[in-house]
Amino acid sequence: MPETPFSSLRDSRRDWLMRCGIGAFGWNLWQTLCARADSAHAREIAPRACIFVFLYGGPSHLETFDPKPAAPAEIRGEFQPIATAAPGVIIGEHLPHLARVMDRVALVRSMHHTNRLHDSASIETFTGRQAAQGDREEFAPIPQFFPCHGAVVNQLRTHRQCDVPHALLPWIFHNVIDVPCQGGGFLGTAFDPFGIEGDLNSNSFNARLLQRPDTLPGERVLSRKELLSALDQNASIPEADARRLERLYERAYSLLDSQHLRDALQIDREDEATRRRYGLDASNDSGEVVTPITRLKNLRGQSLLQARRLVEAGVPFVNVNDFRQQGQNWDSHAQNFEQHRRHLLPAVDRGLATLIEDLDERGLLETTLVVALGEFGRTPVINGNAGRDHWPDCYSILLAGGGIRGGAVLGASDAHGAYPDRDPVTPGDLAATIYAHFGLDPATEIHDHTGRHWRIAEGRPLLSLFG
Repeated sequence: MPETPFSSLRDSRRDWLMRCGIGAFGWNLWQTLCARADSAHAREIAPRACIFVFLYGGPSHLETFDPKPAAPAEIRGEFQPIATAAPGVIIGEHLPHLARVMDRVALVRSMHHTNRLHDSASIETFTGRQAAQGDREEFAPIPQFFPCHGAVVNQLRTHRQCDVPHALLPWIFHNVIDVPCQGGGFLGTAFDPFGIEGDLNSNSFNARLLQRPDTLPGERVLSRKELLSALDQNASIPEADARRLERLYERAYSLLDSQHLRDALQIDREDEATRRRYGLDASNDSGEVVTPITRLKNLRGQSLLQARRLVEAGVPFVNVNDFRQQGQNWDSHAQNFEQHRRHLLPAVDRGLATLIEDLDERGLLETTLVVALGEFGRTPVINGNAGRDHWPDCYSILLAGGGIRGGAVLGASDAHGAYPDRDPVTPGDLAATIYAHFGLDPATEIHDHTGRHWRIAEGRPLLSLFG
């Protein structure tokens, strides 16, 4: 972060904040507000948003958006293709809802990179760059270096009317992976996303950072705020800096008491029909009983509904994580077809299609870019366990909204879905596309803690998908 008049105040103010009872939340918020105020590249542009849906584990492109009905059985697999609302575009048979909205969706069928392991592939997915350590899995996660998309957008834009510029949900699951890819990286922890937790049992969400401890009622917060103000008045601080510091304090307290954000998290305010439309049902058409798996499936759809509520409330960047480590995630090394048919595709098909329709009906689709992808695809050849293994050499992603040309298909894989046959696309190109959606030139430079300058994206925007 560049040196500012506030840099010399941060350390001394940290002790005051801690003593005044704001605690770790207050300090993190203080860093966030300083970072946003200090951004040298901040700019005002038309309100835009992005919902980035991460299908952890790697969905099979051959069972979803790039079926190969003419390929041999050991590649083609068990599923049949179906027609869609986009003439000439076929997708897998277990995506009937997405088939209905394909005239508002674009597919990229030639994504590729070189990372064959989850951690490194996830890092490139969220940052547009390979980790400095190369393609490797980390049992003890390394510190994140490159910032994720949401952090870059946060750093380069001003959101004066936005309490939260970047949110991530569900933030905490049991057995969740800890991959250094979804934070601020060298921009600092001030640009980490605002974490929102999901509750499997109630299909609801909350933000722990907004929950004031029972031992700290509003009256005590007010008294400590007054004490902090008195300390500031007695400190030797230039008047202009003092006024700026006061504004930052006020914004910190404002977020702590943000009813607007609390309202956005009250997903139970949605009518039952809307929640069921996204997938609130505790059973499917086959009469499946309620289990932890079906509750997880329900939360998948409800997470997309929560993302829509956050965008509607003015949050410009929302990451939605659809994963559960090594259990009903998309890492289908065994029983690939059973996993996709029963547990994975129905919830995502229904939830994503509903999100696209819902945003469209509310007039938000034109300004909201929806991206859905995994960190890679699956091997063309089915293995001995009726599964497919990791395959970053070619896979598919979905985009909608934000000016995307509905029904478009960019790139193509070869006859077996193994390698790009036309118009190869990289995660760097996707990053450039996301930044262009927010009015940011991918050649814009930001600098790390050593002062080294980096382009925000190494790729080029996928301009052929727009217009």
